[in-house]
Amino acid sequence: MNTEMEAFLPQPPRIPLLLRLGIWISERVTGRVMLPARLLAWYPKAAIGSGVLESLVAHDEPSMDRRMLQLIRMAASHAAACPFCIDMNSYEHRQHGITDEEARAVRGEVSLETVASLGVRERLAIQYARLISQTPLKFHPEIVAQVRAAFNEREFVILATTAAQVNYWARLIQALGVPPAGFGDA
Repeated sequence: MNTEMEAFLPQPPRIPLLLRLGIWISERVTGRVMLPARLLAWYPKAAIGSGVLESLVAHDEPSMDRRMLQLIRMAASHAAACPFCIDMNSYEHRQHGITDEEARAVRGEVSLETVASLGVRERLAIQYARLISQTPLKFHPEIVAQVRAAFNEREFVILATTAAQVNYWARLIQALGVPPAGFGDA
């Protein structure tokens, strides 16, 4: 599939060496053509800044394990309605210990409360990621109080920055017209 033709812009004809290296690494890791990274090469400062942001996000913290972080990413992707993000952040959900029933709950197809395997902290993280991802932003004091009670300050910041990072990519990817990369096709 030639996704370049589906984006709003073509890839730049020449990509600086440092960016080519970063793109090569991201494509080796994901096994997909990373069109967002390639399009960002039109403005190398944005590409480098985005790469730094991506490299510094939480991936595995003792109290915020990969499963929790994946639930947050999935919830933010769906709430932001970003097809590329949904594709990328949902395709390996089982490898993160997320069941199909839990994935349906994250997508909003079933109520979070009906999925017994989701813990209280996971439900709160999903709800908060949804709040962070909606427009306009509205933080209900009771939800904020529940999240603050369930997560320490570091975890609260990890939750917020993980969802915000997905939102950054969701807005950017959709603004560039990038279609899904086919992660779910594997």
